[in-house]
Amino acid sequence: MTKTWFITGTSSGFGRIMTEKLLARGDRVAATLRKRQALAELEAQYGDRLWVVTLDVTDDRAVHAAVDTAFEQMGRIDVVVSNAGYGLFGASEEVSDAQIRHQIDTNLIGSIQVIRAALPHLRRQGGGRILQVASEGGQIAYPNFSLYHATKWGIEGFIEAVAQEVAPFGIDITIAEPGPAGTDFGAGLVKPPQMDIYEDTPAGQVRRAIADGSFKILGDPVKMTDAMIAAAEKQPAPKRLALGSTTYQSIRKALNERLAELEAQKDITLSTDIDA
Repeated sequence: MTKTWFITGTSSGFGRIMTEKLLARGDRVAATLRKRQALAELEAQYGDRLWVVTLDVTDDRAVHAAVDTAFEQMGRIDVVVSNAGYGLFGASEEVSDAQIRHQIDTNLIGSIQVIRAALPHLRRQGGGRILQVASEGGQIAYPNFSLYHATKWGIEGFIEAVAQEVAPFGIDITIAEPGPAGTDFGAGLVKPPQMDIYEDTPAGQVRRAIADGSFKILGDPVKMTDAMIAAAEKQPAPKRLALGSTTYQSIRKALNERLAELEAQKDITLSTDIDA
């Protein structure tokens, strides 16, 4: 059955791959991006099955207007994919205040507003699916990505709560957590000036590993996109979808460490209740 999708951040990476795959199989796509010409070829090829609007997700009013217009133009939208985002790469004291705000406005608040804008429409049509493209970085953390992680951990907490709020309306939400993949994410990293003091720290080690290629990129973005599309159609909806062997290993290690720490402090934790 033909489906209609709303996808943000479609100029490159997962958003672009997903748009191409869905159109090729016969679905309709409402696509947003900052530079419309990036989809000109697909517009010419697929005609009215591709609806395109220029959108910067940091503009709250524009987000709500774009979502409203997409539902009006496309009718029912089956899946809303919140994908737009980028990475800010630098130790926390290296990044500027303006860079911090833009990272949060794009990855966290932008994603929140896309979902908030879609919810009334999904409720009125009797349900639907939301796919939030997050990252393994919503469960684990690397040095130099502190602000990026703040947004990804933040959106996961938001989704955890919202999924419970809207489940009674037939709206299901899945968080996709891709790990390092062969997209152009690295080329889009915003990098503030580096401080020499971090050269011989974990932050410096990560910088060198990325620069010299020893930070291995194992994820196949096409396979990951296929898995996201499949998850968006699966019943019941998975709460999370971890993608890539690096992601599996990293998240598993982090969860085991957190659980071990929780159990190690069990006596202290339980002792802090009000006395009976």
